[in-house]
Amino acid sequence: MIPGPPFRIGHGYDAHRFAPGRALVLGGVRIEHDRGLAGHSDADVLTHAVIDAMLGAMALGDLGRHFPSTDARWKDASSLDLLGRVRTMVEKAGGQVVQVDTILYLERPKVANDVPRMQAELARVLELPIERIAVKATTTDGMGFVGAEEGAAASAVVLVAIKTDGS
Repeated sequence: MIPGPPFRIGHGYDAHRFAPGRALVLGGVRIEHDRGLAGHSDADVLTHAVIDAMLGAMALGDLGRHFPSTDARWKDASSLDLLGRVRTMVEKAGGQVVQVDTILYLERPKVANDVPRMQAELARVLELPIERIAVKATTTDGMGFVGAEEGAAASAVVLVAIKTDGS
């Protein structure tokens, strides 16, 4: 059998529509806005994308498999809590997250001033130095559902180191 590589990568993507009467949570940070994102949990698209990337790197399925919207236990759950649970799954499978790179697609509100707090929250839960967490935000210049301010989306790429004997 060919030995596996010492690293694996995973890609994640998530999108949610805006809904009135909900808090907007991105990267574990509550952002001031007139609407939040609709979803079973806190609908944190940024953290959900990171979770799916981590699960993908280890071929462990996806967010919906582990935390289905049909399960009342996950109603209004903090995505940072889910992220911590997935970090544990990755570690039990022999991996360790070493780098996270994300893009948040959002027309409004502008979140540039909130990015350092998002990085800090993700780094805290993943137990990584903040310089290994990249959070970038962009608009779609008025195009598509993001540009029409109907919702927000995020994508993430995660690098996972595979633990070897003695590591």
